[in-house]
Amino acid sequence: MFKNLTKKELAWVLYDVGNSAYTMLACSLIPIFFKALAIGDAPGQITGDQATAYYSISISVVTVIVALLGPVCGALADHKDRKKIFFQTVVALGVAGCILNGFTTSWTIFIALFVMTRIFYFLSLTFYDSMLNDITTEERMDEVSSYGYAGGYIGSCIPFLIAMVAYILGGGLREELMLFSPGTARIIGFMVTGLWWLAVTIPLLKNYKQINYVEVEKGEIAGIFRKIGGTLKKIATTDRKVLFFLIAFFMYIDGVGTIIDNCINIGTDLGLPTVGQVVFLLATQVVAFGGALVFARLSRKFDTVTLILVCIVGYFCVCLYALTLDTLLDFGVLAFGVGCFQGSIQSLSRSYFSKIIPAENSGEYFGIYDIFAKGASFLGSAVIAWVKLAGGTINIAVASLAVFFAFGFIFLKMSDKQPLSKAAK
Repeated sequence: MFKNLTKKELAWVLYDVGNSAYTMLACSLIPIFFKALAIGDAPGQITGDQATAYYSISISVVTVIVALLGPVCGALADHKDRKKIFFQTVVALGVAGCILNGFTTSWTIFIALFVMTRIFYFLSLTFYDSMLNDITTEERMDEVSSYGYAGGYIGSCIPFLIAMVAYILGGGLREELMLFSPGTARIIGFMVTGLWWLAVTIPLLKNYKQINYVEVEKGEIAGIFRKIGGTLKKIATTDRKVLFFLIAFFMYIDGVGTIIDNCINIGTDLGLPTVGQVVFLLATQVVAFGGALVFARLSRKFDTVTLILVCIVGYFCVCLYALTLDTLLDFGVLAFGVGCFQGSIQSLSRSYFSKIIPAENSGEYFGIYDIFAKGASFLGSAVIAWVKLAGGTINIAVASLAVFFAFGFIFLKMSDKQPLSKAAK
């Protein structure tokens, strides 16, 4: 799979394999672990509705903090020899937080550690994404970025399966299967994930060297804020290629994020069996792995924008297909469609953005990019809520997301027609 990658490219790809394990855990078992600790009648415990509300608030807190810190940290990391230092620091803190989370027995400390870990995790992605300009050439960015997502999808399944087995043996599904306590299962899940995350990050820490950078100036911190303000003004007024892309990215990635975040809700509203949903969602990871590899090969023959547009059209069709959803098999077909384009649309967006921004300011620009990425599913989830509250079905709610992909298609075409800014050449 990775035979044609250089040593630096492979090391970079492996970080996707590592951090995706935490993403998988956060999307599946962490909410279950939290509610098991939080819900109850004992003093200090809370109701199920309160637990759901607090968990949702924690996600929102992480989103806001990362949106504020991302551009600043990214801009600071653009200075010579800073990026690796920032990256290894947030990775170390993220891994430590992940492992400690497993040993926590207080739900308040659990959610606090979860928030901390998520913040460091997302900040690591800001630095990681901006490294793409340093580890490969522009001609290979699409392929290398796609390999990253492909490796992440398949690699995340390994620690997740260990965590899932531990959860089952801890009595998570049926008490008669219990071999050890739920607390032990929780420790195993977090520890395996944290150690996996750390282990596959080591090659990047050894092999990465910052090539593109800006020189440190006097009054650095104050200058950083002026610089970010100037960059935002430049994007809004003169750099229409980046502006239109960010608008397009926000629209279509919002649709992607909404579908991912609401996949279980879709199946539940249709009355589908939970076990069947989980099986299909795991299969989606494998399909996404294959899809990312296919688009990696296609990137050798077709330009990036064309491939992203294909992914957008694919998602548009998936949304319309949701109107026919009724059975578990229908849900499986929907999951397959999502998997075909999920990793590709994310990886190609990352590599395209790398090509249209100044390489020496990649950290700052990816901090801004992540603001749009972290908003993913915000508008889409609001649309689904509005449709449901208005009495509509989940089928109509998901089909409504096609509008986001339509606007994303239009703005991406507009971005493609704009000339590349002189700073990015």
